[in-house]
Amino acid sequence: MSVDKVREYLKQYELEDRVMEFEVSSATVDLAAEAVGVEPDRIAKTLSFVKGESCILIVAAGKHKIDNKKFKETFSMKAKMLSAEDALRLTGHAVGGVCPFDLPEGVEVYLDEALKAYEIVYPAAGSASSAVKLTPEELFESSKAIGWVDVCKL
Repeated sequence: MSVDKVREYLKQYELEDRVMEFEVSSATVDLAAEAVGVEPDRIAKTLSFVKGESCILIVAAGKHKIDNKKFKETFSMKAKMLSAEDALRLTGHAVGGVCPFDLPEGVEVYLDEALKAYEIVYPAAGSASSAVKLTPEELFESSKAIGWVDVCKL
């Protein structure tokens, strides 16, 4: 189970006890917000995009969407999301549980600036019924993010 791998991965940051598992689905922003009991923008959704033979992940505040113009200006490429099959193959996590933890080498992670507006955010923890409670700074460190970017719009 991927959530167990994420929990094990988060031990190196002493964050494994922050992983939450639910009896209900948290596969979408709205479902995750309901499961956690927070507003949707506190859900740190992980979006996966094609980058050559690999991918990049953008972790964004729940209701924010990718701004294609900003994305292209930042990454010098068009924002093309991975298929569900490619997301699983390239990240090791299935859609609904894609998260920025325990990733294969070469997968780049970036965090959208909008996450900084919240003291606590909740990314998935490797399954479609999980989350992990983190500050944006803890998320940055534990995801091994390359940087903060401004590629979203509300």
